[in-house]
Amino acid sequence: MSRSIHRRTFLTGAAALAGTIALPATAARAAAAPRISTAFTLPEERAYPEGIALDARTGDAYVGSYTTGAVYRAARGSRAAEVFLPSGTDGRTTANGLKADPAGRLWVIDSTAGVDVYDLRTRALLARFTVPVGGPSFVNDLALGPDGTAYLTDSSRPVVYRVTPADLGRARGGSATLDAAYDLSPVAPSEGLLLNGIVVDPSGRYLLAVGMTGGGLYRVGTVTGSVRQVTLDGGDLKNGDGLELAHGTLWAAHNATNTLSRWRLSPDGTSARLERRFTDTALQIPTTLARTHGRLLVVRSQFDKGGPMGSGVPEEPFTVAWVDGI
Repeated sequence: MSRSIHRRTFLTGAAALAGTIALPATAARAAAAPRISTAFTLPEERAYPEGIALDARTGDAYVGSYTTGAVYRAARGSRAAEVFLPSGTDGRTTANGLKADPAGRLWVIDSTAGVDVYDLRTRALLARFTVPVGGPSFVNDLALGPDGTAYLTDSSRPVVYRVTPADLGRARGGSATLDAAYDLSPVAPSEGLLLNGIVVDPSGRYLLAVGMTGGGLYRVGTVTGSVRQVTLDGGDLKNGDGLELAHGTLWAAHNATNTLSRWRLSPDGTSARLERRFTDTALQIPTTLARTHGRLLVVRSQFDKGGPMGSGVPEEPFTVAWVDGI
């Protein structure tokens, strides 16, 4: 799919800028405002970061550039990231969803093609998984299950792809086709799903994926393939981008509205209650987040300043933020 189509995909979210969702009144008065500060800066001009991954073994953070395909690494405690994989590495033109796994591998999505898997120590490309042929595709985000299985969303197709450890072993040193394991078309609203962020329950029983346009959250049973819409109490997930899940709490980045939200999940993942919503232009179009040591690392994409969501000039250097208190 062409880059112009990619830009229209993000503009779907940008259209909601005029309708920023308000804080629940009681919670807004009772809670102190979260604090935003710069965690680290990114190298290179016009990086427009999109995804983030944390290496639990080292504490290092990896951030991908949507516009060039470069991947940056911020060593634990560092205030400035460095180039880890240069732009254009292995022919990649964009790097959006990222995840680091316990085996020392970095998964890097190229929305135009699929996902590349790297050795974090040697930076060698271990395997590549490409999108099945058949119409437009926009691979967007991924999550890793407790058994090492990767799940990936497609914003143009109502499917979630799956890469098992066995699939990775067979593709090592070469390439394979992504398996469209889960079909969400039965629950798709009339305007489509526009799937984006995704997380996996710690037990691996189910995954949750957000639909950007309608603001719905969708639960997929990883074994049965059963699909249902999660009941949301107190709000919705419109413009929902990256997700984070820990101890029954779900955090979401709402890109076009400069918003973060926090939800309490039911034990079976069939319902979620809004606990907090926070909006601040200092989030600079947040595309994703990662939680570590009780704080959120939030990617500030600035997509609305000369990126895929609008014209203008970005503030440089691009940064990843700490957000405390949500």
